[in-house]
Amino acid sequence: MKILNRQDSLNYLFLRAIALSVVLILSLMIILLLKQSWPALSEYGKDFFTTDWWNPIDDEYGGLAFIFGTLVSSALAVLFAAPVSIAIALFISEVLPDWLSHILSLFVELIAAIPSIVFGLWGLFYLAPFVKNHLTPLLKNIGGSLPLFQGPSFGIGMLTASILLAIMIIPTITSICREVFRSVPTMTKEAALGLGATRFEMIKLAVLKPSFSGISGGVVLGLGRALGETMAVAMVIGNQPTIQASLFAPAATMASVIANEYAEADSDMHVSALCLVGVVLFLVTLIVNMCARLIVWNYNRKMKG
Repeated sequence: MKILNRQDSLNYLFLRAIALSVVLILSLMIILLLKQSWPALSEYGKDFFTTDWWNPIDDEYGGLAFIFGTLVSSALAVLFAAPVSIAIALFISEVLPDWLSHILSLFVELIAAIPSIVFGLWGLFYLAPFVKNHLTPLLKNIGGSLPLFQGPSFGIGMLTASILLAIMIIPTITSICREVFRSVPTMTKEAALGLGATRFEMIKLAVLKPSFSGISGGVVLGLGRALGETMAVAMVIGNQPTIQASLFAPAATMASVIANEYAEADSDMHVSALCLVGVVLFLVTLIVNMCARLIVWNYNRKMKG
């Protein structure tokens, strides 16, 4: 009995050390980023977050264009991907027979395992020409008077990057939503059908409504991947630190500018500015996750109330 208690104590201490090491590693990363970014922060101050001028030659830096590109491309990606992902998850879990749903689920998970560089090559050689030759003329005919669809399109830009990000995060959101839908008790679905609900009403009331928290978690996880995606976006977004209303215009994200310029940064201020961009990316990700947790917490409180 004493041996078992000793083993339990050792296991407890070991697991506690692992859990605390995660916090320690995260804290060290934050401290390192803040230390490296302090020269740029002290030099430019709040102007770094309100200007879009990025000129490594003259050591003049402003990160607003990268913040704009990251938020817009990620928001568009989630806007495109979330409805499709939820629909696919519902189709797999509620419509298809079990043997066929397992096969389709396997294909969805295989898509999620494709490296981002492969997505980038596909986006560069196939998606970009499709956007330029087919999607752009269609959007111009539908809403050419809107600022979002004005200007020339070269296939490389914000719209292409957003579509590529949406395709990349669809498997992630779909997999999580599928597991959430499968966790809904069968008796709840049968009760809704027994009370006279149609299949659509059953899915709406007995599946979607109780699964709001899980769906939110899946969407936020997909948004987190979109915010931090690097190579695929860098290959199709155009990598120009500009802010334009048109979705056809090239742009840049915080992750892409770090990947493109960090290895070639030849001044301490340039490195510090890139580290400051990394700090902003970390803060944006943290705020997004906190907002998502707040939404889930409020929803659960209302459901319990």
